[in-house]
Amino acid sequence: MSGSEYDLVVLGGGPGGYVAAIRAAQLGMSVACIDENSKFGGTCLRVGCIPSKALLESSHLYHDTKSSLGIHGIQVSNVQLDLAAMMKRKDQIVSTLTGGIDLLFKKNKITPFRGRGVITSPNEVEVTIDGVKSTVRGKRLLIATGSKPASMRGVEEDGVLIGNSTTALSFDKVPERLTVIGGGYIGLELGSVWNRLGSKVIVLEAMDRILPGMDQELSQLAQRVFTKQGIEFRLQSWVESAQVQGGKCVVKCKGADPIECDRVLLAAGRVPLSQGIGLENLGIETDKRGFITVDANYQTKVPSVYALGDVIGGAMLAHKAMEEGVVFVERLCSIHSHFNYDCIPAIVYTHPEIATVGKTEEQLKEAGIEYKKGVGAYGANGRARTIGESEGRVKILADAKTDRVLGVHILGARAGDLIAEAAVAIEFGASSEDIARSCHAHPTLAETLHEAALAVDQRAIHSA
Repeated sequence: MSGSEYDLVVLGGGPGGYVAAIRAAQLGMSVACIDENSKFGGTCLRVGCIPSKALLESSHLYHDTKSSLGIHGIQVSNVQLDLAAMMKRKDQIVSTLTGGIDLLFKKNKITPFRGRGVITSPNEVEVTIDGVKSTVRGKRLLIATGSKPASMRGVEEDGVLIGNSTTALSFDKVPERLTVIGGGYIGLELGSVWNRLGSKVIVLEAMDRILPGMDQELSQLAQRVFTKQGIEFRLQSWVESAQVQGGKCVVKCKGADPIECDRVLLAAGRVPLSQGIGLENLGIETDKRGFITVDANYQTKVPSVYALGDVIGGAMLAHKAMEEGVVFVERLCSIHSHFNYDCIPAIVYTHPEIATVGKTEEQLKEAGIEYKKGVGAYGANGRARTIGESEGRVKILADAKTDRVLGVHILGARAGDLIAEAAVAIEFGASSEDIARSCHAHPTLAETLHEAALAVDQRAIHSA
């Protein structure tokens, strides 16, 4: 439909872009969505959230089958890894979900353009598909191009032996030794996958702790758990270089002996995809990190051009971009829509999982906010014991004066599911008393949250 003018043209088909496109279509807009990949879904669906969680689940089942079923009275011998089958399952899941977006676009009459888009004017995007250029016009343009893995000076990525998270999702064999540069959630998740499958994993982190920005107490507990699982951590390690020498990878850190390994995973964060999309044609500049500046309604300095998701910064999470997509479109349609940026949950899908929402103790102390703390232990939870998941805890932080819940931090099985209750509680302005007075089913892991809420007022029932 080149030549047609749409109410909204979305550049980027990831979580923020495709959700905005669907919501706009639901509200009666004519919508086009442009993405240079053959499959919509962005990094999350194609080479991020979804494939990594598929491998995390498969590798966990493999590891459990080898080492943890005996306690249940299940004896299994001669357990074999079929890495090709594991990768095939991952790819099938990705294919199913990206295909689902195609169906949603068709249902909502959204026009997809599978090609590279460059903004040429405040109302036009030039799209190149198989070498053929065409112009897509829109009354409004939305930039939702997302982010990409960050590179690092001295690390010579070849996309095979030394690569980023995308590379680590498709190893053709289990590396004997894997060095992970970066102790954030990406490095820990993919490091866990290959550790379970048999790699000797070393995680190098420049700071003095893993998971910077998360609750420090939980990150310290997590490091102890992952160390027991066989992952080696080297903190305050400043990587100077990583290169392939004689078919092996050599990683050099300041003041330390070189590390020789079979593969290197660079997981040093993500950077916005704001270059090469035509911002210079609009006079839109980015900050020094490459993020696009927008106002409270996601509008850039050009009135018809908007941006959201990873490309504007903040929490670089798929669900944050999705929420922004909905809020952006609804505000365009004069619908009062709100997004509480202080209530965005974050999850690390290791085992045990780590989940957090709201403020950490460190943030509250820095802000001078007095708070009370309650802890619920997985070890005191009946459901946790029956499923063999007694490692972990729930921590609730509540305002010392008002009792309003300010933050919840969980280390333990299915923490990513449990955090939803905490997010809703914070969104609704609940107190720890509200959670404590809510009847939680027994036996469930959710009772750990209930117990933590009781503990805020020093009246925990099941914890010593």
